[in-house]
Amino acid sequence: MNITLRSGERLYLNGAVIRVDRKTTIELMNDAAFLLESHVMQAAEATTPLRQIYFAAQIALMDPNSASTVAPLIETLIEQTERVVSSAALLGCLEAVRALIARGRHFEALKTLRANYPAEHVEMTPVAKRDAA
Repeated sequence: MNITLRSGERLYLNGAVIRVDRKTTIELMNDAAFLLESHVMQAAEATTPLRQIYFAAQIALMDPNSASTVAPLIETLIEQTERVVSSAALLGCLEAVRALIARGRHFEALKTLRANYPAEHVEMTPVAKRDAA
C-alpha cells in the first residue's frame, strides 16, 4: 500500500507518530495499523454516538497498547448507540464495527463509521427540522 504525505503531515503508524518534512510516498510492505492526520478526530468533535465510537476506536488504533483497555468502552458505546438508533443501515454499521474491532481491524472500523455519518445525521435530526429544511 502506498501512502502519500504532504510536507509537515503526520502519519500514525503502529502507535508511532511520523512527520515528514517534504512531500513523500511511503510504501507499507506488510499489514500495519495506521491513521492519516486528516482522519484524526479531536475529543471535542466526538459529538454524536458514531463519532464517540470513532474516537474510542481511534485511540485503540493510535496506541495499540491501549486496545484491550479501550475495547470494553467501544462495546459499551456500541450497545448504547444500538438503543437509540432504529435504521437497519445504522444497526448494520454497528454490527460490522463490532466485528471489525473484535478482529483488531480498527482502521476498517473507522472507515465504516465515517461512511455512516450522513445516515446518522438524518436519523438524529428531528423530523420537524428536516421538514423545514
